[in-house]
Amino acid sequence: MRVAIVDVGSNTARLLVAEVEDDRVVPVVEEREHLWLGAEITRTGSLSPGTLRELAQVCEGYARVARAHRVERAVAIVTAPGRQGRGTGKLLRVLSEATGFRVRVLSAAEEGRYAYLGAVAAARGALPASIGVVDVGGGSTEIAVGERRDEAYWVRSVDLGSLRLTCMHLASDPPSRRELKRARGAVRSEFAHLTPPRVNVVLAAGGSARAVAKVVGRVFNADDGDEAIRLLARHPAARVAQNFGIHPNRAASVIGGAILLAETARLLERPLEVARGGVREGAALALAAAEIAAAA
Repeated sequence: MRVAIVDVGSNTARLLVAEVEDDRVVPVVEEREHLWLGAEITRTGSLSPGTLRELAQVCEGYARVARAHRVERAVAIVTAPGRQGRGTGKLLRVLSEATGFRVRVLSAAEEGRYAYLGAVAAARGALPASIGVVDVGGGSTEIAVGERRDEAYWVRSVDLGSLRLTCMHLASDPPSRRELKRARGAVRSEFAHLTPPRVNVVLAAGGSARAVAKVVGRVFNADDGDEAIRLLARHPAARVAQNFGIHPNRAASVIGGAILLAETARLLERPLEVARGGVREGAALALAAAEIAAAA
């Protein structure tokens, strides 16, 4: 089944057109646009008319691409921007009119479950008995635990993502030691109430994990994450982008992402391995499964 997922997050709006075959998601088209919705929500509490118009233009284009590729089912999902800001109803109307797709705000638990589903489905080779998945987004971080390819049975979320943490605590470019200490303290405070189950392996989904991997490799532990923070904090974001091949827009919030990932590795007491799938792939699998169930 060919499906389309329009994913509106705090950092980016993305399109995934994919073929779903059993538990495999094979991308056909992937597009991305950095819109920084989460930064505006953090500053002002809502999205301006101009930002909504820009979002509508981007997503209208995504819908045209999806229809040109003859998708059978499509959905637009909204993650942290739909949970953290005012004016969610207006945001949903704009997306519905722009795309013509069904639009859903994912709860934090749904976002975590989709990230788990997508990361585990895309994993190569045999998986151990207990699997953790962390998805550091722009506005929030979800941690999920499950058994092999079953659904996650433990999901928790905190309202700190790479962009939100940067806007709140890492104003300087590069951030000062005091800012780094304050940001790390904020993350540890949010994580203090979490008591996750023991896991054998942890997959890290999302753009922050892929960016940190360019600094320390695709498998990294808490100490490696700290080293990434130290290296990244030596230079302004523009130089970080050049030195490590990180997209300039991602480089602006990569230190925030690295802090969240390092503290997640400490919390779970396991190194993190960069996942090959995440929320969009999980949403594609769920959309196809729902259609198959409805047709049965």
